[in-house]
Amino acid sequence: MEQLYIGVDLHSRFFQACAVTGSGERRWEERFMRTDPGFEQFRGRCHGVDAVAVEASGPTWHFVDTITASVGRVVVVDAFRTRLKAGFAAKTDRLDARRLADALRRESVVGIYVPPSAVRELRELCRHRQTLVRTKRALIQRLRAVLLRQGVVEAARLRTPKQLAALAIGALPPRAGEAVAQLRTLLVQVHEQVVITDTAVAQEVAQDPVTQALMTIRGIGPVLGLTIRSEVGCIARFARASELASYAGLVPRVDASAGRVHYGRITHRGSPWLRWALVEAAIHRITATDRRGAWGRRLAVRKGALKARVAIARRLCEEIVSVWRRIG
Repeated sequence: MEQLYIGVDLHSRFFQACAVTGSGERRWEERFMRTDPGFEQFRGRCHGVDAVAVEASGPTWHFVDTITASVGRVVVVDAFRTRLKAGFAAKTDRLDARRLADALRRESVVGIYVPPSAVRELRELCRHRQTLVRTKRALIQRLRAVLLRQGVVEAARLRTPKQLAALAIGALPPRAGEAVAQLRTLLVQVHEQVVITDTAVAQEVAQDPVTQALMTIRGIGPVLGLTIRSEVGCIARFARASELASYAGLVPRVDASAGRVHYGRITHRGSPWLRWALVEAAIHRITATDRRGAWGRRLAVRKGALKARVAIARRLCEEIVSVWRRIG
């Protein structure tokens, strides 16, 4: 059976597919809906030896899980490192699918790591907790702003239901009083969800040896440890610590030409969740009394606190790689 190379331009409601042979001959192209009948129709056009290329996007993992058993190979394409549209003025769904298929045929696509379902579940847990914490922080800031406009000065941090209940406020105008009451209710509900999520995080940490090992590094606790563990997935992906730092977007841009080298700001490319976890760990690590903490404080005096945190985060990558590899 002849192998086909199938490029897929994936969208939220549908996907455009194009199949070519090893010689570049176009065999078929069609648009499918992202529904059970649409996936069944697509799988009916595929064979067990076919290769499929799809760009990384929001619905990619569901697409990969749905078709993996029906094809020989699925490549999730890194759109930034795979130059599919260079030199082309036109861009349509059909052309994108054709270019993906042709690039896959020529083995000129750069694939990304496809995490297993267990790692994806950990990512959802950690990212959901972070979303809840950010929502809680925004609600607290909104509540403080409303109270401040009404002349209420409150020193409590307002982070727990007990602190909210102890908040002493006098008579407020009707609309302001209604806003304060609703914000209080929302804060209590979000706090309860954070507690539930923290319990789930603790349960995952208790049965994950990698996270437990990462927690031996100063500055890394259960939440940061599980976040780093889930975002990295498999440490064997990185040959050295500098590659892990690059994946987190913590390395500077480099412009070198004719003997001139310029280092710019960090790239911010890669996992923003991993970058957040490493910088948060660096904030705690810079206060430590060991040599690395002292080095970070000296650097903060010379370069500023923000640059020192990024530098400490890059150094933490070395410790993470070392600790993780020791446990296999």
